[in-house]
Amino acid sequence: MLISAAISLALVGGGSSQVTVTRLAENWVGHGGNSAHTGISNTPSRQLDQIVWQTPIDLNPRYSGNDLLTHYGETCITSSNVVISSVKQNLNDGFNIRAFSGANGTPIWTEVTDYSVPSQGWIPSCGPTLVYTRGTQKDPWVAYPMGGGRVAFRPTLFANSTPIVHAFYGDANYNIMPSTYQSNVKICTPLTSGPDGSIYFGFVVYGATSANLTSGLGKIDVNGNGSWVSATTLANDAGLTEIKQNCAPAIDVKGTSLYITCYAGSFGRGTLVRVNPATLQPMSRVKLLDPRNGNDAAVDAQGTASPIIGPDGDVYQGVLENPFPSNHDRGFLLHYSADLSLTKIPGSFGWDDTPTVVPRIMVPSYTGTSSYLLMCKYNNYAGVGGDGNNKIAVIDPSSSAMDPIAGIPTGKVILSISGPTLDDEFQSSHPGAVREWCVNSAAVDVPKSCIIVSSEDGVLYRWNLRTNTLSEQIRLTTGIGEAYTPTAIGPDGRIYAIANATLYAVGVAR
Repeated sequence: MLISAAISLALVGGGSSQVTVTRLAENWVGHGGNSAHTGISNTPSRQLDQIVWQTPIDLNPRYSGNDLLTHYGETCITSSNVVISSVKQNLNDGFNIRAFSGANGTPIWTEVTDYSVPSQGWIPSCGPTLVYTRGTQKDPWVAYPMGGGRVAFRPTLFANSTPIVHAFYGDANYNIMPSTYQSNVKICTPLTSGPDGSIYFGFVVYGATSANLTSGLGKIDVNGNGSWVSATTLANDAGLTEIKQNCAPAIDVKGTSLYITCYAGSFGRGTLVRVNPATLQPMSRVKLLDPRNGNDAAVDAQGTASPIIGPDGDVYQGVLENPFPSNHDRGFLLHYSADLSLTKIPGSFGWDDTPTVVPRIMVPSYTGTSSYLLMCKYNNYAGVGGDGNNKIAVIDPSSSAMDPIAGIPTGKVILSISGPTLDDEFQSSHPGAVREWCVNSAAVDVPKSCIIVSSEDGVLYRWNLRTNTLSEQIRLTTGIGEAYTPTAIGPDGRIYAIANATLYAVGVAR
């Protein structure tokens, strides 16, 4: 069940403003924690004092030297403390969906899915989601991708359950030609669950089908009925033929607007589209442009940047710069009004990052007028023009400052902190360069005014926003270059982080 918490936020000069911070009651639903991808948790997280349990989520990791270029689906956590993760089985493909007890990591059930990832460079994520209106608050159902563009549904709590599987183009079509659909239709984004229990996702089509499918946005409602719309229809552009890979659809709390990015293939141009979730009809759209020069921004397939909806309805989408890498491979966080008619102040960093919402009460030092702030990576990559002073930052989405690299006004940095570990790879050319932050969709702990983030140095950190310090840390691995990974907070405050193909559950005592 989707609920909201209204938090009174003090403004400059006295007075208050009621800001609704959307969250799921003790459920971490999927990408970004909820359908709007805000990353908010109102459960205080446990101390980073011990790894309680761990489990591999990739049985055959694909390494390239000292890099692991695989995106892993975000962990789902129910209010009854069932932890659900996709687990890659083979070098390039093949997945199981597994459920564990959050208390001790005991396996509860395993489902084999015939889901196959789309064509890629980095391996894309297999992203399940919890379903609001199936089951109960204590035992919601989980939806996960299947082969041929289908979606499976099953309860989360019980070991013995037969999944229900539906195809968005009709089960009858699939049953007539299963091998054709298995080969030619693949889900290409994490799943997102709407407030009414409908499931939304992007899919890609590689060949002819009896349903005459073309790549686009799919939906399966709570009754198992499917529908779809092509990417070209959404974008109103024959050159934008696909939904951006790894881009989880974002849906507002009322279920009245869905946001998704269509693109022309990796590093091609793109358009952000506002869609009616009930009908899948486009309501408005905006071209994604480099804010410095008006060029088409580069929308890449390998990154996991997804739309985020702020508490005021504003929408954010990360892109790469054009020409690349003229902004040091940082890209930009583009910022729009809810109806996409107004382009607002961009952020200086957008590459492979879904930012998270920071209620202003978490940052006592903030004296501006925004009702919320945003946390995002703020790396400045050595080797592509940067100095290697890789940071994370809290930025003000409604107040700007001149960015010294981009040369334009961007969201003002309110707090930032550098990575604490030197990067040996760049010390000769960039003394003082540090290992980069590798979190995508961080967990925001509102009660403790902190953010849980991972670094490529193999350490999980607590960033205390009241003191602007890395106040706690725990080592998970020896460190490896890897695709950006999510963090999450369970209903008992335990923290979940992915590092080097392993899911770690952290925290014994409060």
